Amino acid sequence: MSTAAPPQKAPPPRERSGGRLSNGAFALLLTAPGLALFAAIIFYPLLSALFTGFFRQDLRLPGREFVGLDNFTYWLDGDFLTILEQTLIFTVGATLVPFAIGFALALALNTGLKGSGFLRGLFLFPWVIPGVVVSFLWMWIFNANYGVLNGVLMEAGIIDESVAWLGRPGTAMLAVIVTKTWASFPWMMVMLLAGLQTVPKELHEAASMDGAGSIRRFFAVTWPQVRGVASIVLLLEFIWNFQHFDTIYVLTGGGPAGTTETFATAVYQTAFKGFDIGRATALGGLWMLLLLLLVAVYLRITERKGDA
Repeated sequence: MSTAAPPQKAPPPRERSGGRLSNGAFALLLTAPGLALFAAIIFYPLLSALFTGFFRQDLRLPGREFVGLDNFTYWLDGDFLTILEQTLIFTVGATLVPFAIGFALALALNTGLKGSGFLRGLFLFPWVIPGVVVSFLWMWIFNANYGVLNGVLMEAGIIDESVAWLGRPGTAMLAVIVTKTWASFPWMMVMLLAGLQTVPKELHEAASMDGAGSIRRFFAVTWPQVRGVASIVLLLEFIWNFQHFDTIYVLTGGGPAGTTETFATAVYQTAFKGFDIGRATALGGLWMLLLLLLVAVYLRITERKGDA
């Protein structure tokens, strides 16, 4: 008795070898213009600048001399820790103070008080003003001779004579932080308000039914819900302030006596007033390493938030 032969499978279609790109080659072809632009605008200048840190180079003189790590050791054995300390003082102050103000305003606006829409737009006003204009405005406020702040404090009897707020080592950094706070609290308020508006009202109602007061509801309901947004806002503001330049430069230029000198102003002063490109680039390289650490922390936090 004969049995039927099993059906034969059709052979797989042959791939055409002529003129077809693989997926990887096609993707590389599509990204090549962007990669070339990135290399020309960012990657090459970055490598060139870092390479300059190993040379003694003066803007006023032609040529340059290879000095190895001398430019880096100049800063590490000199003012690096002082500049780092002052940068951190400015960065922490100009991050935490506007965060506290922005969070308080966001909580107030989130309660639905009357005129909250108008107040939200009014509070955004400092944020839309260019940083240099803000700096000149507060320079006038802090002026020792005709500044508004001295006039108000003297009228109130708090001070007896004019104070040079920007000319005293003890008050210059505080003045810079106040100026940056006024300019940056609005965007923190907006971001935190957006986070607060995502908190379900049912959670607050349930906590109220359990007898929780406003403070307990904040720590048990509100803060856990907006903690992720708050951490991102804090870290982004910290990174931006760590490299901030215009407010400090316009108000004090790093003075008096270098008490408000940060990495941004020190690099500028060394390169364009001291004409020492090598040392300025070396300091910029050390500054960049610290910024990369902050960016790594930011990416880590955003990854955790995305996986949650």
